[in-house]
Amino acid sequence: MPKEIQDRIKNLTDMLNQCAYEYYVLDAPTVSDYEYDMMLRELAGLEEQYPEFADPNSPTKRVGGAVAEGFEEVRHEVPMESLQDAFDEEEVTAFGERVRAALGVEPVYNVEPKIDGLSVSLEYVNGVFTRGSTRGDGVTGENVTENLRTIGSIPLKLKEAVPFLEVRGEVFMPKQRFAALNKKREEEEQSTFANPRNAAAGSLRQLDPKVAAQRGLDIFVFNIQRAEGVAYQTHSESLDLLRRLGFKVIDNTVCHGIDAAFARVKEIGEKRLELSYEIDGAVIKVDDIAERERLGSTSKAPKWAIAFKFPAEQKKTKVLDITVQVGRTGVLTPAAELEPVRVAGSTVSRATLHNMDNIVQKDIRIGDSVLIQKAGDIIPEVVKVLKEERTGSERVFSMPEHCPVCGSDVVREEGEAAHRCTGLDCPAQLQRHIEHFVSRGAMNVEGLGPSIIEQLLARGLISHAADIYYLKAEEVAQMDKMGEKSADNLLRAIEASKQNDVSRLIYALGIRRVGEMPGKLLAKRFGSLDRLMQASREELVSVDEIGEVMADSILAFFADPKNIASIEKLRAAGVNFTAQEADESDLRFAGKTFVLTGTLPTYKREEAKEIIERMGGKVSGSVSKKTDFVLAGAEAGSKLDKANALGVTVIDEEKFKQMADIT
Repeated sequence: MPKEIQDRIKNLTDMLNQCAYEYYVLDAPTVSDYEYDMMLRELAGLEEQYPEFADPNSPTKRVGGAVAEGFEEVRHEVPMESLQDAFDEEEVTAFGERVRAALGVEPVYNVEPKIDGLSVSLEYVNGVFTRGSTRGDGVTGENVTENLRTIGSIPLKLKEAVPFLEVRGEVFMPKQRFAALNKKREEEEQSTFANPRNAAAGSLRQLDPKVAAQRGLDIFVFNIQRAEGVAYQTHSESLDLLRRLGFKVIDNTVCHGIDAAFARVKEIGEKRLELSYEIDGAVIKVDDIAERERLGSTSKAPKWAIAFKFPAEQKKTKVLDITVQVGRTGVLTPAAELEPVRVAGSTVSRATLHNMDNIVQKDIRIGDSVLIQKAGDIIPEVVKVLKEERTGSERVFSMPEHCPVCGSDVVREEGEAAHRCTGLDCPAQLQRHIEHFVSRGAMNVEGLGPSIIEQLLARGLISHAADIYYLKAEEVAQMDKMGEKSADNLLRAIEASKQNDVSRLIYALGIRRVGEMPGKLLAKRFGSLDRLMQASREELVSVDEIGEVMADSILAFFADPKNIASIEKLRAAGVNFTAQEADESDLRFAGKTFVLTGTLPTYKREEAKEIIERMGGKVSGSVSKKTDFVLAGAEAGSKLDKANALGVTVIDEEKFKQMADIT
């Protein structure tokens, strides 16, 4: 039996790796997404049951592993050099003349697009991916192996077992993923990325690989840095070898002479807008490896290559108006309504202005003539105002004092760039608010996810968060993918949430700056939601960790009649408004700091955290000398390693139950 399990795990691993190669590299999938998901699910189940047979480079690792404490430095044995830039044809011609003079012949060149991303090194031992690192300063980079494992187009195992191979590639974010990511971040009140390169770099340097896995990064490999057991004489041959080994290799063209090379550069520039990824130029390289060695390098860049940089296309237009949109989190985002103009392959009539600070910094006024371009060839942006063309008729814009959607007050809190609507029931932010209200840290309504909330809103069954407590089983059962049993389970979960401690309700209300911990502190201090609603500014500020800014947010929230109306609807539904009595007699973990890592056999991390905090303990996100206990489960990762190195006591779930006297 164990042999059969081991063989099945190996077969599934091989099949999934081949499927990933066909999907991400060849762009020619041979199985459906469903079939792939079913195989991946089976493999994950077998690996969990028989971890001794799991491959370290299993496809299941693509979803991201443990959170890193930081990135260790990696010194590159072969420096990852930068390239000399050229901005016009004369500079490219001069480069060709220098190469021809040094070699005594007109060489063959290889021309390829210059991907606008983040350069990385990938190392393989006996065909297995062992380490990946960023370029850094060219000599020293950062170890980002776990994040690179999440990129589907990086082979975790080569098609041939080469003794050693180090390759260089460019990690990038496709244009569509970049646009979707920025839209999501804007809705979540996070700063947006300026371009796909920044997005790729920010994603690859996430300490949590699961975040990197969600970003949809891709890679093109374009060079062999070091190799053992392979032979090639030209760059073209090396790229063919890399393709054979399973890499996604950059498109390239062999050109005879510098004139032919530059003609190809111009062709690439003309078609750049048709590409699904952003390029900022094209690279011309001498193809013959021996000729490269003869040419050598300067202290900064190789003498056998040059990068031609394409200018960003900018067009002049006029700001006809500045309008405001309200996002799902209540943030008001201004946008320039433009005189239509064709930029980078499409007609642009609108450009986001992000926030009021951006408008003031660039001094953008209604009626201004401006230059615009597309960030990442996708998102229109105002580059600068042509102030010399002003006539005096231009109008200064100011943010509205009341929400254009619901009429509630608009506020800008100290230290923030965003203006936001204060209305709890503003239609523009309703779905996002309900998602927060039912989330795990808030009212914790299991089964009420975004898709169901969207259906409930679309069918008119709810119009704000309190309405979930008035849903009827027969209405919910008629929704897509529900039925009587699912509807009954959902309503049971909703009903159970009424008994939550008021600390959860305080957090669920979505008061600005009031997170889970402040919710618990406020519940403990005031004992009920009614008492909190009556609290003065002085009383609020007197609570530990509740500063003046948070106090003002709380006061503003309870001063809005619409918010009070929603609270009264929650009261009428029977939602608990009081704090549960804490057992002050059992504070056995008082003064103790725990770190939770890995997957526990029966507890969810949130459940273990609640037990620790209820008994006076504290839960930290990182291990240090001040940590008293590390509660470790399966796949504990680097936190467990650090605990062992520091001599911190490591316990499992069974020991934890004994310490907490849980049977």
